[in-house]
Amino acid sequence: MTSNLKLAKILRYIARTFLVIVSVFWFVFALLSGAEEYGGGLMGIVKNSPNALPWLLLFVFVYLSFKWELIGGIIISLLGVFSFFAFDVSEQMVVFFFIPLPLFIFGAFLIASYFLSKKKAK
Repeated sequence: MTSNLKLAKILRYIARTFLVIVSVFWFVFALLSGAEEYGGGLMGIVKNSPNALPWLLLFVFVYLSFKWELIGGIIISLLGVFSFFAFDVSEQMVVFFFIPLPLFIFGAFLIASYFLSKKKAK
């Protein structure tokens, strides 16, 4: 296996692993974070579930990146750019390191992995 294919494989596995971890973390966090306001417990989680729907969409994009690496990588990178503005990162810089930056970096890893593996195929 050439070094390009090895690098593509490493980038792909890093991106997929961390995207799954990030999406699970933020989904669970969003699901549980506001449940206390609705009385807590299972009913509070159910009532707060609409708060977690955007993070469920991230699951869909991560799944998409498993099927179509380039398309998923582009969408996830764009989601990182969008979240930079949606979460008003200029006000809370620490948020930048936990939401937009990982999405952008791992999306870029997927894009790079796609091109590195296609470069060898040609």
